[in-house]
Amino acid sequence: YDPAYGAGMRGDRKVKIIIPGGASAPWLTEQHLDVTLDYEGVAAAGSMLGSGAVIVLDETTSAVATAYKMDEFFKHESCGKCTPCREGTTWLVNVLHRMNEGHGRASDIPTLHDIYNQMAGNCFCLLGESAVMPIKSALKLFPEEFEGKIGAAPAGSGRNAIPLVSSRH
Repeated sequence: YDPAYGAGMRGDRKVKIIIPGGASAPWLTEQHLDVTLDYEGVAAAGSMLGSGAVIVLDETTSAVATAYKMDEFFKHESCGKCTPCREGTTWLVNVLHRMNEGHGRASDIPTLHDIYNQMAGNCFCLLGESAVMPIKSALKLFPEEFEGKIGAAPAGSGRNAIPLVSSRH
């Protein structure tokens, strides 16, 4: 890592998330800054180059919000032909939306694990396989952020006001 390339992080913030191959690539963290950006180096670190669209996010970024936004993209791009992808991406987005809004339930984390396990290997194309990577990475690397989204919402906030309803655009 060299700040001369890309000028480093804005405001001298720390690197939190590195996504070396676009939204479908497993996430890396600050400890991987010195990994060579080639097939072997990235693979050895547990990720892939994929599209080569490197995304680097700083310490102020929410892993829950990042996974939510990435899975919104995959939900939008799903053709809807196969049930695991059509329903899986919808459920991922709805649960992540509710959690991101501070209305997480104790059952949400196991539900997210169940959804991505049911999608993996069961979709017609790789879009469904790709859609599980943001949530799988986020849960693995930042479980405390998901745990922090569970529990009592502030008084008068309507804790269950965000239902699991699909609003496909």
